[in-house]
Amino acid sequence: MGMLTLPNLLTLSRILAVPILVALLWWPHWPLGYGIGFAVYCLMGITDYFDGYVARAQGTVSRLGIFLDPIADKIMVAAVILILVHNRDITGAAVVAALVILLREIAVSGLREFLADLRVSMPVSQLAKWKTTLQLLALGSLILAGALPWWPLPELVGLIALWGAAVLTLVTGWDYLRVGLKHMD
Repeated sequence: MGMLTLPNLLTLSRILAVPILVALLWWPHWPLGYGIGFAVYCLMGITDYFDGYVARAQGTVSRLGIFLDPIADKIMVAAVILILVHNRDITGAAVVAALVILLREIAVSGLREFLADLRVSMPVSQLAKWKTTLQLLALGSLILAGALPWWPLPELVGLIALWGAAVLTLVTGWDYLRVGLKHMD
C-alpha cells in the first residue's frame, strides 16, 4: 500500500495549511484575514474528521497516518494558541488555560512515546474526545471573534470553551499520567 493514500494526503494538507492559517491570523485587527482564517480552520477540522473516516472505511489505515494525524492536530492547536496569545485574542488568566492545554499536549505526547517503547497502548478516552471537541470549539470561536469584532458571542463562547477544555485537559492528563506511572520504575 502506498504512503500517499487519500487519508494521508488529507492529513498532510492539514500540516501544510498551518502556515497559511498563521499568516491569515498574523494581523490582529484584520477581520477579513480572521474570516478567511476561520474558513481554513473549519476546512482543517473537516479534513481531520474525514481522513480517519476514509482510512477506516477503505481499510487504508497506515502507520504513516497513525503517526501523522496526532502530530497534525497538535501542530494546528499549538500554532493557533500561540498566534491568538500573540495577537492578544487570549489574554490575562485565559493565557493560563491556553498554557495548560499546550503543556498537556507535550506531556501526553512524551508519555505516549515512552509507553509505545514498552508496547503499552494508551487509547484515547471519551473524556479526551470531549476535551478535543471543546478545544477546537474554543479556538474556532476565538478566530471567529476576530472576524466579527462587533459581536461579543464568539469571544464569550471561545473563552468558556477554552476554560472547559483546560479543566478536561487536567483531568485527562492526570488519567494518562496514572496509566503511565504504573509502567515506570
